[in-house]
Amino acid sequence: MSESEATGGPRPEQPLAGLRVVEIGHSVAAPFCGQILADLGAEVIKVENPDGGDDARHWGPPFIGDTAATFHALNRNKSSRSVDLKDEKGRAELIELIGTSDAVVQNMRPGLVERYGLGADVLCARFPQLIYCNLGAFGEVGPLASHTGYDPLIQAFSGIMAVTGEAGRPPVRVGPSIIDQGSGMWCVIGILSALIGRARTGRGCRVDTSLFETGLSWMTVPVGNAIASGREPGKSGSETPMLAPYRAFQAADRAIIIAAGNNNLFRRLVTTLGHPEWADDPRFVSNADRVANRGTLNALIEEVVATQPSAYWMAALDKVGVPCAPVHQVSEVLAHPQTEALGIRLDGGDPEIGLIATPLRFDGHRPQLRSLAPGLGRPAQ
Repeated sequence: MSESEATGGPRPEQPLAGLRVVEIGHSVAAPFCGQILADLGAEVIKVENPDGGDDARHWGPPFIGDTAATFHALNRNKSSRSVDLKDEKGRAELIELIGTSDAVVQNMRPGLVERYGLGADVLCARFPQLIYCNLGAFGEVGPLASHTGYDPLIQAFSGIMAVTGEAGRPPVRVGPSIIDQGSGMWCVIGILSALIGRARTGRGCRVDTSLFETGLSWMTVPVGNAIASGREPGKSGSETPMLAPYRAFQAADRAIIIAAGNNNLFRRLVTTLGHPEWADDPRFVSNADRVANRGTLNALIEEVVATQPSAYWMAALDKVGVPCAPVHQVSEVLAHPQTEALGIRLDGGDPEIGLIATPLRFDGHRPQLRSLAPGLGRPAQ
């Protein structure tokens, strides 16, 4: 008897219990999609090449045993099935499995699943209720449709690197894999939307997204500003180009972010800094004035902030309601009482395994860890 059956129905934090998803995926994007669906209760079967499995199994150090920590971070609550796509019998068994499933998500290199008769057109025609999600690099059409892509390539190609980092410095990648993980999230949104449509029509559909489209979606505001201004946005470091002061300032011990995004907050900030007269300075009266004179304003603020440790300014600014935050290291944010209170860290039973839960709660219940990342070709454990 399943857990949902034993409790009389799906648990609130497992709204997708009873759904089966086949993940023909590797690396980060499709596995992140699969992990979200698995966290929400779906049975997710990860299809892997028997010769080494998902590349992410080997992305280390660090390793936990013989499996990379990265793989553990992206593949909990799933089972694994080894399938050699070149083997006719293996493909037939996989197709049979897909026929009993609700959805497929795949991010294999362009043309591979079609070569083996596993593409959306073939399988959706055979199984009309199937939802088939393609996650490509540059999209299904266009001159780059057959190209492969990875997170840093798309961060560069989509323009994200052009607006990230400090002016005059070499290009830098946004640290987390925002393209891969964002694409996985779009796949989840697409699959869930298609499930709602299927409940109404009785038919599945094909869902398509790509890393490049995700990159462009993250560029929504810079694109809008570039078109409106006729200028390239450029790099602004920790700063938000449309607001000032809205950036990191160096206190005596560490950097803190101060976000005084309107006139009221600016007046509270400068009063706390001991310079209420700055609020009436013609250079700083409105946000547009402050943006135009941000260099002068930032230098004035930083000179004062540098005189005291971050804790002093955090307390003082919190007291008057000016948004601020310290720039944490990973160990600091994990140890913070707010992180602990949210219960968003999952206990993998091994101090070397660090897992962050899906950031959702249902009736106060957060999706929990049911199984660690599976061994190659093995069920959830």
